[in-house]
Amino acid sequence: MRVVFLDSVHSILAERLSAKGFDCIDASLSDIEICKELLTAADGIVIRSRFPMNEALLKFAPQLKFIARSGAGMENIDEAYCLKRNIQLFNAPEGNRNAVGEHALGMLLSLMNHFRKGDMEVRSGVWDREGNRGEELDGKTVGIIGFGNNGRAFAKKLRGFEVDILVYDKYLTNIEDTFVKQVSLEALYEQADVISFHIPQNKETMYWGNDLFFNSVKKNFYLLNLSRGKIISTKSLLQGISAGKVKGAALDVLEFEKASFEKFEEEGNKEFLELVANGKVLLTPHVGGWTIESYYKLSDILADKILDCFS
Repeated sequence: MRVVFLDSVHSILAERLSAKGFDCIDASLSDIEICKELLTAADGIVIRSRFPMNEALLKFAPQLKFIARSGAGMENIDEAYCLKRNIQLFNAPEGNRNAVGEHALGMLLSLMNHFRKGDMEVRSGVWDREGNRGEELDGKTVGIIGFGNNGRAFAKKLRGFEVDILVYDKYLTNIEDTFVKQVSLEALYEQADVISFHIPQNKETMYWGNDLFFNSVKKNFYLLNLSRGKIISTKSLLQGISAGKVKGAALDVLEFEKASFEKFEEEGNKEFLELVANGKVLLTPHVGGWTIESYYKLSDILADKILDCFS
């Protein structure tokens, strides 16, 4: 089988596939026209997010049997079209869930204890202990929206703290985890001191964090988003911070990211400029699941899945 790598991933994937007789073609630096030519003989495609996997591109791959995404989210893939063509889809959320869980916990502790503010002030010669007085996580109620791989990983990291963990997931019933309590969305909104999003981006979840969401949460709370940028409306978030409803927000993803996740559109964007200037917002560049270890695990897990199906 011929597999075309449209994005760069850890070399273990190509090594394991090649060892089983797969012909692996590196097109990670090729432009779209060259990639279209290579797809004509492709049985498999390996991607991250460089190109959308839609009919306009996949029509150039008439014998395609699978698409493997090094990551969790599948929003850049036309799943309905792939189903119609019987193209198998693989992703690897197991590969970066631990990284996301650790990153979420790190961002939350940093946010509640003003690590960034304190660091910048000390470096500038300012020694303000009272202005950097933190808030403890123990005793808080943490609400997790979405209890898939990443939501579960975050809950696991929280087990060392004296916190109540509430979980809402529309598609799961009778969650078997003694450390969490499955509740209705209304109950989570009523009780949570921290709310963390771990859901895919789709028609149902786009702009979940809108004005209605912020008005529905009863307590003043901390907000985390390590899912996709367009889950949260930046305008609504800024209004929530201004009104005092949001005590702080930690965002690993931005509404303004491009689909490739490699860039964002900040030029002339008033809301983006307000966001980055806000001292109650902590930002990282979509690296929650992007550790040295997860880079390897994502490809190794994809190799397992591809070989289980096609070797």
